[in-house]
Amino acid sequence: MTVITIVHVTRYRYGAAVGLGPHRLMLRPRETPDLKLLAYDLEIAPGAVIDWSQDVSGNAVATASFTGVSDALTIRSRATVSLTAPSWPVFPIAASAQSYPFAYAAEDHTDLGALAQPQYPDPSGRFRAWVEEFVMSRPTNTLSLLKDLGNGIAAQFCYQIRESEGTQAPLETLARGWGTCRDFAVLFAEAARALGLGARIVSGYLHDAGSGQLGSAGPGSTHAWAEVFVPGAGWIPFDPTNRAVGSANLVPVAVGRNISQVAPVAGSFSGSSADLLSMDVEVRVEEAGSGAHAGSRPLTAS
Repeated sequence: MTVITIVHVTRYRYGAAVGLGPHRLMLRPRETPDLKLLAYDLEIAPGAVIDWSQDVSGNAVATASFTGVSDALTIRSRATVSLTAPSWPVFPIAASAQSYPFAYAAEDHTDLGALAQPQYPDPSGRFRAWVEEFVMSRPTNTLSLLKDLGNGIAAQFCYQIRESEGTQAPLETLARGWGTCRDFAVLFAEAARALGLGARIVSGYLHDAGSGQLGSAGPGSTHAWAEVFVPGAGWIPFDPTNRAVGSANLVPVAVGRNISQVAPVAGSFSGSSADLLSMDVEVRVEEAGSGAHAGSRPLTAS
């Protein structure tokens, strides 16, 4: 078992006192069989009224409401979690789903809904043709196919930090040959959906004790990956940025159909765009008994 503390600080600075609109915060880690939330604290300055709720995906959402005006906003989230996921997981995939293609049970198919449908246009069929290159035969082993897809993304595309906002569409990533962890998560999920599989995007943190993994600025940072629903095993995490399968070293915070649904911080202020002077994010990870590690960068860099 590994115990880590994650401190995620978002700071905004304005050129004048502005009115702050409601801010939607998705910063509280999701508990899973491999992750237990031991402690959590959320601090906001200036003071705000915080209302907690769950969205349609079961994510913990904090809505911060403000009164008055301010020339700065600081949001500080601190979570302590225990991680027990094995480095080499064995997935109890149902016999009916061990070979691809397979059909979901009627209830699973209905519940997966849009999660099993492509979300981006592919008018020329280029993306579908790229995905088909990973299907060596029909039938083929389901888990091997998904691993090949993740490994293929890591091999074919160059990881680059991008400090601008937004996420590339799958066809953009194919054309450019590079992307960030969020671009690769979207690419992997869309590929799984093109194969008729249910997939979702995950945002969270990467615990990189050895400082050898991609998708983090220093040992700790925000990260993105994907999960695919496979009967028997349930939601299997795939981190194509690091050629990884399973939840070892991953701390999920939010899941969604589109990456725009899992942004850690989203909000508004009254004024002109010129009033926003700066926005920076710092993520620090501390493993019990090993001291603190820190990474600081804009929120959209990975």
